[in-house]
Amino acid sequence: MRLGDIDGLLPLERELFAGDPPWTAEIFRSELTDMPGTRWYVVAEEYGGRQVVGYAGLRLPAVAGEPADVHTIAVASDWQRHGLGSRLMDMLIEEAVAHRAGSIMLEVRSDNEAALDFYADYGFQRLAVRPAYFHGGRDALVLRKSLDVSTGERSDESDGDNRCL
Repeated sequence: MRLGDIDGLLPLERELFAGDPPWTAEIFRSELTDMPGTRWYVVAEEYGGRQVVGYAGLRLPAVAGEPADVHTIAVASDWQRHGLGSRLMDMLIEEAVAHRAGSIMLEVRSDNEAALDFYADYGFQRLAVRPAYFHGGRDALVLRKSLDVSTGERSDESDGDNRCL
């Protein structure tokens, strides 16, 4: 993701995270410019670069063995259930492994069944509950997936495609 991608992904951010509230352009800019050595983001565009259809971001571990944190993952409604979310998650996991993260963590709304099923398929396990973490008093579930830093490989043997559209 580059600074020039921000305007293109904001409509998607507002659509998918309307009640949470969505991140602003300033938050994305801060993530990309203020902390470039500790963050990693990817954007997926429709063929030909006409429209942003997904994006994901990760806070990298400061030292080997620490967790990486998924800051965001989003896929346009029309592109959901077509493998794009899996491509984005594969890329986040691969980047976390490349930076020797011991695990990868995230927060997800406790009422987001589709996301919970998606993360369960990736082997994420429930670690904790953060009461009223999201807007409107909705709880967050803290999920974690262990990674194998000794070999530099993911602890599951998926062979995801690294290309994003």
